[in-house]
Amino acid sequence: MAKAAESIQQYIIHGIQEKKGKNITLLDLRGLKERVTDFFIIAEAESSTQLKAISESVVEEVKKAVGERPWSVEGLENSQWILLDYVDVVVHLFQPQYREFYGIEELWNDAKRTDIAE
Repeated sequence: MAKAAESIQQYIIHGIQEKKGKNITLLDLRGLKERVTDFFIIAEAESSTQLKAISESVVEEVKKAVGERPWSVEGLENSQWILLDYVDVVVHLFQPQYREFYGIEELWNDAKRTDIAE
C-alpha cells in the first residue's frame, strides 16, 4: 500500500498548488515506530474559503487520477483545519495561525521532512 501512497502524493500536491496553497510540507513517517500513517502532507491557505477550495481540488485530482476518495474528511464545518484521510496519506490543510498552534511538524519532528517548492 505504501507504493499507492507514494503515487497519490503528486496528485494531492498538484491539487493544493492548483488553488494556490502555500508552505507545502511532506512528512515521511514510515521510519517511525509509532506512526499513524505513512505520510502527512501539510499546507496552508489564507482563508476558510481557500481551504475549502483546496480540499475540493485535492479530492477531485486524486479521484480523477486514481479513482480514490478520502476514507474520512474532517473540519469542513469551520474550515480552520481540514483533514483528508487517504489511510496511507493524511492531508492537513490549515489557516496559518492554526498550523502554528497545532504544530504537526514539531509533533512528528523525527519524520523525514521535504518542503515542496511553490
